[in-house]
Amino acid sequence: MTPFTIFLIIIAAVVLWLVATYNGLVRSRNRVDEAWSDIEVQLKRRYDLIPNLVSAVKGYAAHESGVFEKVTEARTRAMGAQNPHDKLAAENMLSGALKSLFAVAENYPDLKANQNFLSLQSDLTDTENKIQASRRFYNGNVRDFNTKLQVFPTNIIANMLGFSSHEFFDIDEKGVEGQPVKVQF
Repeated sequence: MTPFTIFLIIIAAVVLWLVATYNGLVRSRNRVDEAWSDIEVQLKRRYDLIPNLVSAVKGYAAHESGVFEKVTEARTRAMGAQNPHDKLAAENMLSGALKSLFAVAENYPDLKANQNFLSLQSDLTDTENKIQASRRFYNGNVRDFNTKLQVFPTNIIANMLGFSSHEFFDIDEKGVEGQPVKVQF
């Protein structure tokens, strides 16, 4: 083998490695985007349930208008959030507002026995579980992607090509007062 042939083989190997590294980063970024899309689907389902839940509670506790306004405002803010960071803050606010709504509902035994309310409560519980599963899937993909961005020598390629890390999506499950949002009575 001539030195020129060895040089071409080395150049070809480096080019193939660069292409493989780039394609791996793109695949990982796309998995993160797909996982984020799963979260958004579940959050939309949650947003769609909230007005019906508020209406059901309003029928029994009309004088609790402050709670309903907080839930509605938090829902609107969460729906309008454009990126994971803003969405996280808005979702934490919404979780706290829902906690207040369920605290109000606990004071009304007739409401707790209402079939419509029980159905909405069951749907919300199911949705919360799906959000949690989607969040775990997203965070796992973010962890893998961010790890790829940090390990050598991939980090050099990622920096040169403008890849940036993603933020984890960790909803504050403790709510405003350190207690989980209750959706079971």
